[in-house]
Amino acid sequence: MTDAYSRAGVNIAEGARLVDLIKPLAKATARPGAEAALGGFAAALDLKSAGFKDPIVLATTDGVGTKLKLAIETGKRDTIGIDLVAMCVNDLLAQGAKPLLFLDYFATGKLDAAAAAEIVKGIADGCRRAGCALAGGETAEMPGLYAPGDFDLAGFALGAAERGTLLPKMDAMRPGDVILGLGSSGVHSNGFSLVRRIAADTGLPWDAPAPFAPGNSLGEALLTPTRIYVEALLPLLDGIKGLAHITGGGLIENPPRALPEHLRPEFDWNSWTPPPVFGWLQEKGSVSDADMRLTFNCGIGMIAIVAPEHADEIERSLAAAGESVGRIGAVVAK
Repeated sequence: MTDAYSRAGVNIAEGARLVDLIKPLAKATARPGAEAALGGFAAALDLKSAGFKDPIVLATTDGVGTKLKLAIETGKRDTIGIDLVAMCVNDLLAQGAKPLLFLDYFATGKLDAAAAAEIVKGIADGCRRAGCALAGGETAEMPGLYAPGDFDLAGFALGAAERGTLLPKMDAMRPGDVILGLGSSGVHSNGFSLVRRIAADTGLPWDAPAPFAPGNSLGEALLTPTRIYVEALLPLLDGIKGLAHITGGGLIENPPRALPEHLRPEFDWNSWTPPPVFGWLQEKGSVSDADMRLTFNCGIGMIAIVAPEHADEIERSLAAAGESVGRIGAVVAK
């Protein structure tokens, strides 16, 4: 049966080799409440052992979009897994939840265990940064569905918060609340269909020097992984009214998701300097300010809505935790 399946293009032995390669990576992410032991049919989460008394469980799922094409075309696969984790756990954080458990889905046409292990190494790295366990996943080898060398990724994160502590705290928000912006590491994982078109129009190959990042190739610079904000923000959630993860829809569509209907964000667009990659994209792609703000994070990966009297303290705490942070606007009445 195994030989027949191999002739059809599915290598069961290579799948087993991948499991052996990634078991120690997963085990290194174990945390109280989640053992991160691969091999079972489901992942277990013990919320009591994780320290919760009356928890609400939250779940997120996401991918990394066409940023995958850069990883495939450059052969640099070691950081795309960090992006996958970041897109899920930052969303959990925006709801006030602590990430606890992560599952991944990896699909390809022909499985290369060593290459797949590179990707999972990035996923495990992201899980360690987020404090959650890589507790399981699925590897699918599907010949005929993917072009040679192509692969796809999806992530699923589980977190929890004590009852009554979820964000946003809509009833507590007032005009005059301060909007703090936490700096992004670059483009993160949204807008890459436009990024790839702009790069193609310039004629620069991925291994050319990045015009906006000296010392890096264009591909390396654009593959800079999405920043994970969990460690810096989790200890401060009690003093925060709302968080918005700036993903697809940029700074136009995401901030209103953290505000009640009668309030809106008002940004001071000159209060921060976006990383140079955004200036390069805007110039080479002839992208308007409005389209930049709708497509990209423009240098702000997460916003926090806080009371004016708490803004200075929270800003100092975030800076001490290594975040680039500043006041970028305020909440106003519609």
